[in-house]
Amino acid sequence: MSPPGANGDATVGSDGPRQKGKATPDTIKVGCIAMVVKDGATRRAEILSIRETKSGRQFYCNFDNFNKRLDEWVPLARIDFDQDVEWPSPEKEKKQDKTKKGLTVPGKKSQPPKKAQKRPTKREQSVASEGQTPHPWTEFVESQGPKKSEEVEDKATASLEIAPTPGVGPDEMEIDETETPAGVAEKELLSSFSREEEIEKLRTSGSMTQNPAEISRIRNISKVEFGEYLLFPWYFSPYPEVFNQEDCIFICEFCLSYYGSLKSFVRHRQKCTLQHPPGNEIYRDDFVSFWEIDGRRQRTWCRNLCLLSKMFLDHKTLYYDVDPFLFYVMTTRGEKGAHLIGYFSKEKESADGYNVACILTLPQYQRKGYGRLLIQFSYELSRIEGKLGSPEKPLSDLGLLSYRQYWSENILDYLMGINERDDKCTIEGIASYLAMTTPDVENTLQALKMQVYHKGEHKIVISEKLIQQWEKSSKKQKRLIDREKIQWKPPVFTASSRTWGW
Repeated sequence: MSPPGANGDATVGSDGPRQKGKATPDTIKVGCIAMVVKDGATRRAEILSIRETKSGRQFYCNFDNFNKRLDEWVPLARIDFDQDVEWPSPEKEKKQDKTKKGLTVPGKKSQPPKKAQKRPTKREQSVASEGQTPHPWTEFVESQGPKKSEEVEDKATASLEIAPTPGVGPDEMEIDETETPAGVAEKELLSSFSREEEIEKLRTSGSMTQNPAEISRIRNISKVEFGEYLLFPWYFSPYPEVFNQEDCIFICEFCLSYYGSLKSFVRHRQKCTLQHPPGNEIYRDDFVSFWEIDGRRQRTWCRNLCLLSKMFLDHKTLYYDVDPFLFYVMTTRGEKGAHLIGYFSKEKESADGYNVACILTLPQYQRKGYGRLLIQFSYELSRIEGKLGSPEKPLSDLGLLSYRQYWSENILDYLMGINERDDKCTIEGIASYLAMTTPDVENTLQALKMQVYHKGEHKIVISEKLIQQWEKSSKKQKRLIDREKIQWKPPVFTASSRTWGW
């Protein structure tokens, strides 16, 4: 989690000289650079967004020389108005205004003519009904009044229908979406999105998703109470917009339902009977358990899991269509039930042979060896299937570090054993033994500078430094998956069970 500006140079507001002056709580605006208190020290920060919450006005700050995931919503009291504020340059403001105008969604006037509109078929109606996920925050919304409830419901549905759903029939193919006014507007929007704006959006959004038609990536949830832990999200997660006004949201650690008020959450906990993930337990030892959950059978639970994980994964874009995925959830046992540690998802039918689509260890369990267990379990399943596995690319920054460490340790263990027996090995042999793909083995060997070309032959050389690291690492006690305790057979799916089930 090293800061992006390691050399000490400014990473916010580095677009040229700015005008400085005093500001007040009423005059400070988006784009200003102010001195904000963080961790007991006053730090330089750029204000990226402003919102009104129940506790008052809050400002979303990107701190100088801090990783993007450390951005946060701060109250007015943490901004030092005694010091001068750097005002945004007028040229930048004009560009932002133009961008906002260009990003407006086509209204009623730009809707296709009535002739192009068709009556929805039964199949289309089932898609629409599937899109309306049951919301566990109904009690909270009802308390806000009938008029507000309708607005919230519309916003929630809109926020959950961003991911494209599969085509619903041949009738839709008759309409060319690019010829409709909405399609033309979207095409113009994408063509007008310049590289400069793309870089600016990437910098201010903190997301690898660069589609200009998507919703804002400013982190929307400030704080989450999850079991006995208080979590502080890193990234945007598409929870219903009504939760943006809350200082803290409450998530049930067993059914993963989410609530905006403590009263509703307490009432739910009194009624919730779930004590473990709603799937089959396929592994158990003295320390952890693994559960296999079908996204098609447990849609609501898996969608809630994806919403939770999106708060800590930058690159995750799919959170609604969970049918084509299996979820392998790792838990630890406690007095109240099985507590969620992390999970990885896997496509039921991967064309590229990936054994992991998405992987996450919750922040409160990170740096404790759980990520290694998740990765090892994914490869053990690939071994049982008789396949070579690899995670889906691109990996997140923390995911890449975890996988590189896992690959390095296992390849070194295998090579040191080969060296003691004085045997020969090949890259294909290493890949087959560890259930890894040959590109992953080659990339790891090259990263460790172990692959050399000598006297017309490719050779693997282990340096003295790597041997010392291996000896030091082998002395540490590590938790490992016991293969004999895995009770699992590769599931077989029909074409209908791999996707949406109408």
